[in-house]
Amino acid sequence: MRAVWYDRQGPAAEVLQVGELPDPEPGPGEVRVRLTLSGISPGDTKKRRGWLGSTMPYPRVVPHSDGAGVVDAVGAGVDADRVGERVWVYGAQSYRASGTAAGLTVVPAACAVSLPDLVSDEIGACLGIPGVTAHRAVFADGPVHGRTVLVHGVLGAVSSLAAQLAVRDGALVVSTVRRAGDLAALPDRLREHAVALDGPDPVAAIRALAPDGVDRVVEVAFSDNVDLDAAVVRNGAVVAAYATRSDRPSFDFWPMLFDNVTIRLLGSDDFPPEAKQQAARDLTAAAAAGDLEIHVAPPLPLEAAAQAHDQVDTDNRRRVLLDVTSASARPA
Repeated sequence: MRAVWYDRQGPAAEVLQVGELPDPEPGPGEVRVRLTLSGISPGDTKKRRGWLGSTMPYPRVVPHSDGAGVVDAVGAGVDADRVGERVWVYGAQSYRASGTAAGLTVVPAACAVSLPDLVSDEIGACLGIPGVTAHRAVFADGPVHGRTVLVHGVLGAVSSLAAQLAVRDGALVVSTVRRAGDLAALPDRLREHAVALDGPDPVAAIRALAPDGVDRVVEVAFSDNVDLDAAVVRNGAVVAAYATRSDRPSFDFWPMLFDNVTIRLLGSDDFPPEAKQQAARDLTAAAAAGDLEIHVAPPLPLEAAAQAHDQVDTDNRRRVLLDVTSASARPA
């Protein structure tokens, strides 16, 4: 199969290689997926460049955890009827050496999720890391029907899905963007309750939309926004953070203590398996119902993997995909 890989960490153009690798074979409890598209997330590029001092977990890594394709082989203990099933994939490179930047990938059977006929491969390839993280951020502390959820950075991959999942569950979603000029890019159903953080008083603007305070916060920039969050939450709220700009954020402890605020930190590779599986079911149902709007850039070929990685690090508002169909053209 044709694949992208790296044998050392560093800049994308210096370390990513494209060529032929042996076809993988599924082991017990696994399926092999002949991929059409590979989805790239910031976590994939961070692993490649050695973010926070991370090292190579394997001598060779085929990157990317997300993708879409068709099951073409199964291992022992997996129903043979799954062969030929369209699926979306998550967790392909989570504690594993070989991800989806290839014509074929092997994953635990639960990580290949049936993709409904009405859902495109493009949408399927975008659901994995962003969707599972978004689902956990919204629902780790229970349903949000009838609650108010503040979603920061709503134009980003994770927060966009978080907002849509919360709306689908019946929450009032207040969303934020960094600049007033970004408001026009929001879908209509989110624009009415959106706030630009560069406005004169974003706390007052959020309070005007949620006068009793917000119940949940989906946070992409914990160190930047924590004081704002403390000013708009109600007693017993949860701040679910999946990213921060400062590695060692500080905040005003006592106001958040008196409001009994829970700070939930989210690392998607280590969510409980049952939480990932519930997220997969809910994301698939939402996609099938047409309740998820995902902006996708035109897929790039495998040979443009370095360009794709750089694009993810530059601007991930439109999801970046690799077209791996040329890699899967050769029969297994």
